[in-house]
Amino acid sequence: MLTPIVESALNEQIAIESHSSNTYLALASWCDAKGMEGAAKFFYLQSDEERAHMLRLFRYMNDSGGQAITPGLSAPRTEFKDILEVVENFLQGEVKVSDGINKLVYIATQEKDYTTLNFLQWYVAEQHEEETTARNIKDKINLIGLEANGLYLIDKEIGRLAAAETASKTSDAESGN
Repeated sequence: MLTPIVESALNEQIAIESHSSNTYLALASWCDAKGMEGAAKFFYLQSDEERAHMLRLFRYMNDSGGQAITPGLSAPRTEFKDILEVVENFLQGEVKVSDGINKLVYIATQEKDYTTLNFLQWYVAEQHEEETTARNIKDKINLIGLEANGLYLIDKEIGRLAAAETASKTSDAESGN
């Protein structure tokens, strides 16, 4: 059974994950509008992934005797100077999600809710991976530059990440993971 403090914190994280999904959808749309198909595909996948993370929290709460609350949606930012600003927005979003997960881990520890603490370990590892991906993309953009040829290479590189993620999920599904 979830304590009211843990239940409230889980609902806060659901709202954070939902907002991230909505934000990444806006990033994908911006990339699509700028002809950056690879980056758009990557951010569409990131949006789907954040929604899946939200639903995982939702189900856990309801399965654990709590009640997940559907968060309201606030309009995300939709205009950016360039792809670097888009990726910086992505990185800031991942840091915010990580901060929320870390807060949840702290609360679960304080509440001695070891079941929730165990459940959250997957999120801790996932967020490390997500922040690393965002930082790596930002580093590559800074290395390549934003000139026309650079934009083409950046789009292809981010698209490659989307293709690798899709292949990984397909492989996991086929192997039963």
